Amino acid sequence: MRCPVCRRPRDSEYRPFCSARCRDVDLSRWLDGSYSVPVIESEDDGEGEG
Repeated sequence: MRCPVCRRPRDSEYRPFCSARCRDVDLSRWLDGSYSVPVIESEDDGEGEG
């Protein structure tokens, strides 16, 4: 398996990354909004609220 950041072989100590640097790069991308989880909003989102 390859590191998702730099594609080098991963190291079990930093799994799934190859190094602490790539682990920190990934965390930084999540924190600054480069990564996001898609949300599908439906028309019923307000249902059930008073």
